[in-house]
Amino acid sequence: MNKNSPDLGSGNVGNLLFKLATPAIIAQIVNVLYNIVDRIFIGRMQNGALAMAGVGIAFPVIIIISAFSALIGMGGAPLAAIKMGENDNDSAEKIMSNSFSVIVILSIILTTVFLIFKNSILWKFGASNSTIGFAEDYLTIYLIGTLFVLISLGMNPFINTQGFAKTGMITVMIGALINIVLDPLFIFVLNLGVKGVAIATVTSQCISAIWVLFFLLGKKSIIKIRKKYLVPNKKVVLSIILLGISPFVMQSTESLVLILLNSKLQTYGGDLAVGAMTIMSSIMQIILLPIIGLTQGAQPIISYNFGAKKIERVKSTFKLLILCCISYTIIMWGSLMLLPKLFVNIFNSKPELVAITSWSIRIYFAGIGIFGAQIACQQTFLALGQAKSSLILALLRKIVLLIPLIFILPLFIEDKLFAVLFAEPIADIVGSIVTIISFTIFYKKTLNTIELSYK
Repeated sequence: MNKNSPDLGSGNVGNLLFKLATPAIIAQIVNVLYNIVDRIFIGRMQNGALAMAGVGIAFPVIIIISAFSALIGMGGAPLAAIKMGENDNDSAEKIMSNSFSVIVILSIILTTVFLIFKNSILWKFGASNSTIGFAEDYLTIYLIGTLFVLISLGMNPFINTQGFAKTGMITVMIGALINIVLDPLFIFVLNLGVKGVAIATVTSQCISAIWVLFFLLGKKSIIKIRKKYLVPNKKVVLSIILLGISPFVMQSTESLVLILLNSKLQTYGGDLAVGAMTIMSSIMQIILLPIIGLTQGAQPIISYNFGAKKIERVKSTFKLLILCCISYTIIMWGSLMLLPKLFVNIFNSKPELVAITSWSIRIYFAGIGIFGAQIACQQTFLALGQAKSSLILALLRKIVLLIPLIFILPLFIEDKLFAVLFAEPIADIVGSIVTIISFTIFYKKTLNTIELSYK
């Protein structure tokens, strides 16, 4: 290993996880600010509630774009780490270089398609005459920066997977801090409104992307983007996509869920209900991103030691990961149930919006306490290269459970707004239980079998 990178194959697992996860968690907390500061400033604009709803309408497109970065980054990075554990850095570089090429190709396609169809997409996503202008202003500028977003989000996992967690943290912090500084300048000083928010976001992502490429092409990186591997190899790209399809489904279906929720909430509660959903999706980020930071810290350890055939270290890392994830989501569940207004007031103090969002939070987040276990299990499947299992579990919660429930529950519950929101905790609880059971079976049978075969 590079002298600047921790030795993933030795040392105390707890200390190593702490060393790698702490910068990743900090990065994810900062990333929460990155996304949420926009909405805090938007909420304090004139017509802030409508502007908030407009940005919320555009948010599913942003999630889809982020999902493509996960498809490549979270598909390629574990595979590269496994190859590094096998002392095959050449193959790891081929995986990373192919990933970069695919990201560039995808960014061109996504930018073109969404710019052409953005207007019709926004109307179908739940826009109204009052919110369409805000949604269009924000999304048009954001789409211009798609390449920067995909490079920053999609290639940063290749920094983390080498054990350079602090460098990966800096990638996020650079973008977040620049965004926080530029937001008030563009919104209030230059009076650009939501256009200013989008410009600030694109600018900050551009600088983050430059930072990522500077590192992965530089001397400190253990594996580098190589010119000879930039032409996509069908077999390599397919292996990346097969593993990355699970996080892609997880994120892209989040977009589909938001689209359906916004549409139903617009029908049953109007613009105010859509604004409440925008705030709740931000709170969901607050809950999820630190857990993602934990799994990012655990992934290099699990993947590397799996490739190095050190199964006991894989098991020890997972046990610590799931304990931390469950503890955190239980704490967040209690906070949301007891103090919903505290979270809402971060974004908006308008009495009507505070009232409906506070009421909605206790319904929408009722099942979040157990959700940490699902994320820990699902991300460990990914770290072990178990693409099929991770994909099935990703589909279960969103496609099999949540989306049908959004349509079915209002047929049987008189309070339609309550019914739509109540679909989320049911899907969270059932999906988490099934995931835990599935991983336990895999853990006891498959992982032990692999361990015996290595002896």
